[in-house]
Amino acid sequence: MGDLDVYEKQNFGNLSGIGERPALLIVDFVNGFADPEQFGGGNIQDAIDKTVDLLAFARAQNLPIASTRVVYADDGSDNGVFCIKAPGLKGLTENAPASQIIDALAPIDGEYVVRKTQPSGFFGTNLAAWYISKGVDTVLVTGCTTSGCVRASVIDALRYTFKTVVVTDCVGDRAIGPHEANLFDMGQKYADLLRADEVMAEISSH
Repeated sequence: MGDLDVYEKQNFGNLSGIGERPALLIVDFVNGFADPEQFGGGNIQDAIDKTVDLLAFARAQNLPIASTRVVYADDGSDNGVFCIKAPGLKGLTENAPASQIIDALAPIDGEYVVRKTQPSGFFGTNLAAWYISKGVDTVLVTGCTTSGCVRASVIDALRYTFKTVVVTDCVGDRAIGPHEANLFDMGQKYADLLRADEVMAEISSH
């Protein structure tokens, strides 16, 4: 019995669908993660390029839109174990160029910017409350890295009982192996997997 057969036998991988009020979440598409010399590489730039189009669509549809940044205090007072595992993160302070959202995805008025010190965009932030205030029932997740902050955000979206969709061509990782493995796992247990064109077609049909 192959790996996929096990999941099918145990009835994993069912679809939760897109609800009546979807919202977009853009995870950590900041300058540092767009740069292969800092935190980037792999297929992250391709995911950024696809997200530009999805963001334009989300704005045209008046969807609630939130973007996350990793932001630590200048004095390091809120550095935690995450910064021990990946010391370069300590440099992502409020005004550091690497911590700024890339120009192509820069937020506009009315879009929520989440500052976080942990992988999930929901942990220790007001993101869930903001979505709830907008009547959101579905979170469309884009960003990086697929195996890190995207995955953590997807799991927390599920915990808050949002239907969750990982937009597969709008998420990226510095290495393709972790990207593909985590997409598979999230699709079996936590989220639906759809390409950007499929998401846009589904929402347009509503």
